[in-house]
Amino acid sequence: MQRQNLFNLTPQRLPQELCETLLQRQGVRLERIVSHAHTTPPGEWYDQAWDEWVVLLSGSATLKFESGELMPLTPGDHLLIPAHCRHRVESTDKRQQSVWLALHLGADDGTR
Repeated sequence: MQRQNLFNLTPQRLPQELCETLLQRQGVRLERIVSHAHTTPPGEWYDQAWDEWVVLLSGSATLKFESGELMPLTPGDHLLIPAHCRHRVESTDKRQQSVWLALHLGADDGTR
């Protein structure tokens, strides 16, 4: 066993968003994501074949859904994004790092 801390962060300036797999089991993957003023590239959308539950632990972010809905997030906010619900990261905090947990359900196990 090795104890780790979700807030042991990386250097303040990240050239790209940092995604780390913390745990992976059949059909389940837990990631820590660290963003600092990062967004999804223009014109790109996430369209995943699995459900994704996300929680924002620090910083701030705004998700945009293909429907046009904007969802601002602050620490503690969480939501379940159903499979094939097209979405993107519209903005993340420019003043501090935003730390997320993303739980991918049904990923990589052939069930979807």
